[in-house]
Amino acid sequence: MKLTTATNVSVDGVMQGLGGPDEDRRGGFERGGWALPLFDNEAEAFLAEVYQRADAFLFGRRTYEIFAGYWGVRADSGPIAAALNTRPKYVASTTLTDPQWADTTVLSGDVAAAVGELKAKPGGELQVHGSGKLVRWLLDNHLVDEITLLTYPVVVGQGTRLFPDTGPDTALELVDSRATPRGVTIQVYRPTGRPQYAPATAD
Repeated sequence: MKLTTATNVSVDGVMQGLGGPDEDRRGGFERGGWALPLFDNEAEAFLAEVYQRADAFLFGRRTYEIFAGYWGVRADSGPIAAALNTRPKYVASTTLTDPQWADTTVLSGDVAAAVGELKAKPGGELQVHGSGKLVRWLLDNHLVDEITLLTYPVVVGQGTRLFPDTGPDTALELVDSRATPRGVTIQVYRPTGRPQYAPATAD
């Protein structure tokens, strides 16, 4: 399976609390729910297609708990709920010991080795949604095959960002790009190693 990530971000890179005002108030975050007013039918259809491609899901603990509390208790059989509730889920966590969401496995030991084993299995995609800390760690360890960013036309101005101010640098190849009627831009990238920088010039 190839490991793919899908992340909703603002123009200034914020990924915290996109779904609702009380979704994630860590750090005094008060601007939750910034994505929903811009989430149109085309963005919804795109994400539904993404979820349907998944053979399994990989989460960080916090995103897993948010998803389990929302999608794990939904009775409807829409494409996103159906995918999440019927396919294997893996959580990278050293603190989660008794997951209640069906078909969940906790990865608490050597996560890199466990993810490598999952990627070696036949299938289409092992998908990571949200889970910013995990996504950054996976990128640092060169385990990500494809990155999908849904960028919303809003500057949130506070909150946790997908990429920190400092960290490893990564070159990306653009695979696909489109925009929805409400201005959500969707880019699909493949990591291609270290970026190239302009050479130093003589004074």
